[in-house]
Amino acid sequence: MSLLLASIHTALKLAPSNLAEHGEGALPSAFAVSDLASASIGAAGLALAEFLHDHTGQRPAVGVDRRLASFWFASSLRPQGWNPPGLWDPIAGDYATGDGWIRLHTNAPHHRAVAEQVLGAANDRATMAARVAGWNAEELEQAIVDQGGCAAQMRSWAQWQAHPQGQAVGSEPLVQWLPGGEPRAKPWSGSSARPLAGLKVLDLTRVLAGPVASRLLAGLGADVLRIDPPWWNEPAVEPEMTLGKRCARLDLHDLADRATFERLLAQADLLLHGYRADALEGLGYGSQARQRLAPGLVEVSLNAYGWSGPWCNRRGFDSLVQMSSGIAEAGMAWKVADRPMPLPVQALDHATGYLMAASALRALSPSWQQGGQARLSLARTAKLLVEHSDPGQIESGLRAEDQDDQGLVLEQTAWGPAHRLRVPLHISGTPIQWDCPAGPLGAHRARWW
Repeated sequence: MSLLLASIHTALKLAPSNLAEHGEGALPSAFAVSDLASASIGAAGLALAEFLHDHTGQRPAVGVDRRLASFWFASSLRPQGWNPPGLWDPIAGDYATGDGWIRLHTNAPHHRAVAEQVLGAANDRATMAARVAGWNAEELEQAIVDQGGCAAQMRSWAQWQAHPQGQAVGSEPLVQWLPGGEPRAKPWSGSSARPLAGLKVLDLTRVLAGPVASRLLAGLGADVLRIDPPWWNEPAVEPEMTLGKRCARLDLHDLADRATFERLLAQADLLLHGYRADALEGLGYGSQARQRLAPGLVEVSLNAYGWSGPWCNRRGFDSLVQMSSGIAEAGMAWKVADRPMPLPVQALDHATGYLMAASALRALSPSWQQGGQARLSLARTAKLLVEHSDPGQIESGLRAEDQDDQGLVLEQTAWGPAHRLRVPLHISGTPIQWDCPAGPLGAHRARWW
């Protein structure tokens, strides 16, 4: 067992078990990205094996294909005759400041509005670059964050470790377990083939980590209902991340929608949420209120920058955490480049998502004694990756994708036909398969089946 997988294994408090790893090669990076992909996906499989052992007395064999796992950390979807929208807003990205670099995250319209409020309107990157160049990176980061926007100065790993937030994250466990109410009894479906059949998962997460978690749970048979506000859209990733889920919209500032949400929450078995640490509290749905509405509810939550320290309520995304925590700076040095070099995929998001799914499976197991709430963060996953990588080691490439990597079934998504790559995780007797294709946000009614 690799040290990286061993750390995850310990965090999830898994029984001694073996993970069969297949495939060769790795994504080119200063960091062990393919190791992280294989370990995090494999850990979710081991958590399911423990769940099944608790119910059946049998522990299935678990295997992971590290090459396919690496591909899934980028995208599993291969559209046939159509293309999804681009991932990034035209002015999102890295910019040189007067003393370093900063990343602006402007994919959401309100986040772009904040950046332009601070820096001035810009229709292209060249205009924005000229405006950013006159700023000190730390001052610009703070100015945008103070207005509710998203930005991150590029820091080195040493600078991050010395920063108050880096120190706070460094003291947090990879998975923080908190006591919850007495877990509600959930009848076992009796089927190893669809082990989560009948499980109601209320999904309040958005790009990308949380949706990765709920996608896997849906593939194991869970009824996943995703809730978004009326104004939120993710056109670039909806075909990838809504697979197997029903997606509805509710405005939690509206009294009728709040009543609907509370009925859904009261019937849910598992809540996934990716709100900032104080966001649900601000809506009147803090931890105590949630447990009062749904006694015994299992919760798995994440945020960007950890659950303690001065930045615990800061908005953040994978690309911003990479800038803050030294990953982009280390990539720049490794590549001998003249600008920040992020990971080749949004590995913090994907890995944290699979760890969220694994945490949910652990908390749902009948033998679990560690509490009904798990907390994870992108920044803590970044620490896991940095501390289990050798920046001086150049990773070899992966064998190119071929036809055999794609599934035989043509999926009819709401946007057009597509193939999915074969699932990298294999659990004997438990195929991972989805009951409904990907579709747009808000396509369904806010109700359980």
